[in-house]
Amino acid sequence: MATGDQSDFLARLWARMPNAWFPLGATVINAVLSGIAYVLATVYTSVQFFIAQARLSTSTGGWLDLFAVDYFGSTGLQRNANEADGSYQSRISINMLRERGTRRAVISILTQLTGNAPTIIEPSRPQDTGAYGYAMGYGVAGAYGSLLYPYQAFITAYRPVGKGIPYVNGYGNYAGGYSTPSRASYVDISDVATGVSDAQIYAAIASVMPAATIAWVSITNPPA
Repeated sequence: MATGDQSDFLARLWARMPNAWFPLGATVINAVLSGIAYVLATVYTSVQFFIAQARLSTSTGGWLDLFAVDYFGSTGLQRNANEADGSYQSRISINMLRERGTRRAVISILTQLTGNAPTIIEPSRPQDTGAYGYAMGYGVAGAYGSLLYPYQAFITAYRPVGKGIPYVNGYGNYAGGYSTPSRASYVDISDVATGVSDAQIYAAIASVMPAATIAWVSITNPPA
């Protein structure tokens, strides 16, 4: 017997019954009280469940998705494909208190999202463009700078490394063969599982960029 289950409620109900009227364990009244106890146990379980969903640390399933929608909007922080509750819960917690409005914030969110640090060039920032005689050379270092592009940045974001196609083997693998039960299949590049879409990368950048700034974003595959 555990607190809040049917047996617990049945014992509580019996404890409040007049002994002179209803002998303990009487068949008919026991059946009636068992039905009432079942309903009370169901209500108790539901209440405990909803209490858990009211806190991020104990929320589960679709309630975590609703939690993210409440704080970040319908497209702000979506669950990745096949992402477990624990991982999604951690991402929500991190993003609720995330640094925003800085260059470091852009680097941090893209690194966490894709596993790859982005390349950021601010045309008006000498540390990015270099200067004559310092950290600059054609095809070696530095980038073209200009004071005509204030509050703007060119961001190259790198997609996460692909995780392959689940349950499908490649050419030359013994598990694949024509007219033979196997896990070989014709596939398309869109079938490769990465878990992060380009739309999520754009949304991540937009969520931390300062107001009144412009980010020119290029999304590409990571260098080999």
